[in-house]
Amino acid sequence: MAATQLSDSEFPYSLTISLPLPTHRLALSALQTLEVDAELSPFVRRTFTLAAPTPNASAEPQEKKQKQEPEESNTVLQTTYRATTNRMLRVAVNGFMESIGVVLGVMAELDVDVLKAEREG
Repeated sequence: MAATQLSDSEFPYSLTISLPLPTHRLALSALQTLEVDAELSPFVRRTFTLAAPTPNASAEPQEKKQKQEPEESNTVLQTTYRATTNRMLRVAVNGFMESIGVVLGVMAELDVDVLKAEREG
């Protein structure tokens, strides 16, 4: 627990970005694609997690959600940045936004599920 407090004092600036994606597979693909690139600065720390959407953030009926496997309901990519200064946080998040833009662009252009949903919608 002391390590967390030390980390909080060393990296006092933080931001969590929650990116909802249509499926668990796409969220996992985005996570795996982004996590291979380490943060370049020792003044910035980044963590990724997959989470289920909050109940009021989804229009999906509750009974359908209960039938899903717990892991399959994790369709939100959460990225948490911690930095030593607000400037370092801003620079890191700007780079992340560029990277996530590329990942989402590739998904939109090449992913079969996304194309199928686009044609049906």
